Amino acid sequence: MVKCPRCGYENSSSSKYCDNCAYLLSDSDGKLIKVTKRRSSWNMGMGKKIVIVLGIIVIALLLFSLIYNATQPSNQESLNVVTDDGSSKQSSSYPYKVLIDYNGSWYVEMGDPNYLLTESGKGTKSFQLDCSSWDKVYVNVQKYGGNGELKVKLLRNGNVVGENTTNGTGSVKLTYNY
Repeated sequence: MVKCPRCGYENSSSSKYCDNCAYLLSDSDGKLIKVTKRRSSWNMGMGKKIVIVLGIIVIALLLFSLIYNATQPSNQESLNVVTDDGSSKQSSSYPYKVLIDYNGSWYVEMGDPNYLLTESGKGTKSFQLDCSSWDKVYVNVQKYGGNGELKVKLLRNGNVVGENTTNGTGSVKLTYNY
C-alpha cells in the first residue's frame, strides 16, 4: 500500500497515480517519487510583503477619495447655497417685519404658514420674521379686549407690502406671497 503524499489516500502498491486525487505516485521506472516540502509561493521577505500591502491600501484610499470628490455637487449645484445674483428675491437675512398698532391686548400668529410664531401682547409692537424673501408669509392678529382700531402692517425690506385694519371685534389677517 502506498499513501498519497497529497491527500493521504491509501493506494495499492502497483498504482502509478492516486486513485483519489490523480496525483503521480511513481515515475516511469516505477520508483516512488520523493515528496519534498513545497516552499512558499510568495518567496519574499516580510518587509516587502508589508510594503506591498500598505501600498495597496494607500492606492485604494486615493481612488476612493478621487471618486468621492468627483461625485460631490459643486457649490453652485448644492441646494443649501444661496448666492446673490442681483435679483429682487435676494435680500437681507430677515426681510419681513410685522407692525401691530392697537391700544388693547392682542394675540398673533405669524411667519411661514408651516412654521408659525405665536406671541401675545399689548399696545404697539413690531416683530422681525425669520422668513426668506421668497417665502409665503401669513399674519393673523386677534383682538382681546380694548376699543379702537387694530392696524397691522407687513413690511418687506422696509416697504409696506400688506396692510389691514379693523374697528370692531375680531381679527386681522394678511397673506403675502412674493
